[in-house]
Amino acid sequence: MTGTAGTAARYLYLTRHGEASPDESELTDNGRRQAVLLGERLRNAPLSAVHHGPLPRAEETARLIGEQLSGVPLRPSELAGDYIPYVPRRDELPAESADTLIGRLSRFPAEERELGPASARAALARFTGAVEGDEPRHELVVTHNFLIGWLVRAALDAPKWRWMGLNHANAALTVIRYAPDRPASVLLYNDTGHLPDDLRWTGFPPDLHV
Repeated sequence: MTGTAGTAARYLYLTRHGEASPDESELTDNGRRQAVLLGERLRNAPLSAVHHGPLPRAEETARLIGEQLSGVPLRPSELAGDYIPYVPRRDELPAESADTLIGRLSRFPAEERELGPASARAALARFTGAVEGDEPRHELVVTHNFLIGWLVRAALDAPKWRWMGLNHANAALTVIRYAPDRPASVLLYNDTGHLPDDLRWTGFPPDLHV
């Protein structure tokens, strides 16, 4: 879709890295299979780039996805890294869950809580919204659970704290469309249709498996 002032739709494909080893230094065998299968699913998508975070689990996932594609460049990006996108005030949170949510964030180092929000704002500016030109743009970002939650809650215009509670399975696929002069549309969320049963739901809280 082309806008009226030289802008076109952006299709932002998002995935969480494949299942990682306990020390997160590499993917497990399952994680590598997940990445390959996602790459195979995306072979016919008109991707112009695969952006990925700098950590080994995201970089390896992007490389394996890229090997299934044809000539799509891989582009490392600090903005696609693993960080806390927003730290809410207590009065922003539902009273019944405020203690639990604040307690969860308090386990992260203070530096991460302080520096993450600036990266999250920059990620919104970099990866979302309509694009300049006459042709729609399709891009994949291989990233982490927190950033996907942040981008999805922004697309839905939900409160900033609502990135919490949005969980993404390893190598699942989310797609958001940003068309000129229209609200963002979440076309897919946490889709694992390309994965066999034994590779679904990894990285996802067991009590949320459905």
